[in-house]
Amino acid sequence: MKTLILATAFSFASLTAAFAATTPIAGEVKKINLDQNKITLKHEPITNLDMKAMTMVFTVADPAMLGTVKVGDKVTFEADRVKGKITVITMKAQ
Repeated sequence: MKTLILATAFSFASLTAAFAATTPIAGEVKKINLDQNKITLKHEPITNLDMKAMTMVFTVADPAMLGTVKVGDKVTFEADRVKGKITVITMKAQ
């Protein structure tokens, strides 16, 4: 029984680590592509994706987010993998 409890606890811990929570990331809008629902952000490290600070293009989960920001805006956003693509799932102008 003790072995079963330990195995269950280990499995749960592994599963929890696999679905690491997203955390707010500071960034700056560099480019917006409305036609492709993409945004280019210069951002701090994204720990849940094990990604260092850089400038990169993201797909956005909700195209309406692109209408709330403009090039040069400072933003806070969360990103995760959605259908294999690194995607901005929330974004708020500062």
